[in-house]
Amino acid sequence: MKTKTDNLATILVIDDEESILNLVAIILRNRGYTVATANNAQIGLELVASLKPSLVLLDYMMPGIDGLVALKKIRNEYHDTYVIMFTGKGSEEIAVELMKAGASDYILKPFSNQNLVERIESVLRTREIELKNRELVAERELLLNEIRAWNQELESRIEKESAALTRAHAEVVQSQKLATLGYLAAGMAHEIRNPLNSISLFTQLLRDGINDPEKQEYIEKILKEVDRVDGTLRKLLDTAKRPVYELTDVKLERVIQNALEAFTPQITVQGIKVKFIFSGTMPELKADPAELEQIFTNLFLNAIHEMSAGGELTIELLQENNDAVILVSDSGKGIPQENLPNIFDPFFTTKSRGTGMGLSVVLRIVKNYGGRIEVARSDESGTTFAVRLPLDEQLHSEKRGERHGPLSISG
Repeated sequence: MKTKTDNLATILVIDDEESILNLVAIILRNRGYTVATANNAQIGLELVASLKPSLVLLDYMMPGIDGLVALKKIRNEYHDTYVIMFTGKGSEEIAVELMKAGASDYILKPFSNQNLVERIESVLRTREIELKNRELVAERELLLNEIRAWNQELESRIEKESAALTRAHAEVVQSQKLATLGYLAAGMAHEIRNPLNSISLFTQLLRDGINDPEKQEYIEKILKEVDRVDGTLRKLLDTAKRPVYELTDVKLERVIQNALEAFTPQITVQGIKVKFIFSGTMPELKADPAELEQIFTNLFLNAIHEMSAGGELTIELLQENNDAVILVSDSGKGIPQENLPNIFDPFFTTKSRGTGMGLSVVLRIVKNYGGRIEVARSDESGTTFAVRLPLDEQLHSEKRGERHGPLSISG
């Protein structure tokens, strides 16, 4: 039973016997096929190139280009064109050779009309199935590629969301630590400063009644230690609680330059090269300049500490959308990976001298302005801190007019 596809098929007959060409053409046209003929392989190959027939009936023995050569060329160059070979030699060796070369079938001459039609329709049905399978395989591969792309996009989104959740969790934990520190600091300030003031007062009274230089020196050391403890308490309070401040219009580049100038002698002695990268203009930030300067003072202090034998301190100030972004980079040895999760924790330090509250103060100030701070890079070539402060005046409007206030944590 012929299909619609069979009726529409174009069949090319290539044979050097005129009688075979005419007979096959008549039989196939009566069956509804479009038929073209060629009496040699050269003309036949040209017709294959122009017509792209569904099927070629090709004689095995022809002068010039023989059927086997033509068969191989057709199958190598026109994968959708199938070939049935005509041959007058019925040896098994020839049949194997033809099938290996890509023939779909072979028909021995002379042949019956019915057998010819049945063999042709069988090959055309096989062709239709194989072409459909090929389309399905291509469609399957296309769908698999789409699924792989969707999976990659999904994995990327999950990774981004997981990273965002991890950052949010870390911020919540950090906020809780600072809030706890606020209560602790307030209690410590009250409980420690009262006896500390008494120690300082009585020590000063003793000093007035002692003339021995050696004992006077001991007393001065006591007073110096009292001042050191008091200074530690002040730093602790600054970490947990916002001190007195005044919001004004601030130029960030000026604040950064002021903080840098304080380190000029140390930078010169240690042979540190400073690069301040800032081009163009940036809106002013509504902030307390002294409070902002604390951010950069602490970051510069840490960077310079890491470059005792010289190096490069780079500060880059730029605007991204409605944020001011400040990158502070040093060429030190980097922060060990195991320490990165704790660097903003109060009292955490790897220095032999230091309270470990500098970066906690920085974190508290940055958050007070609705900003973010993170370690953008840290390896053997150095460390880069990235500070992001919103320039939107609305974020700070609720803080105007405040003079004293507890730690403010924003997400």
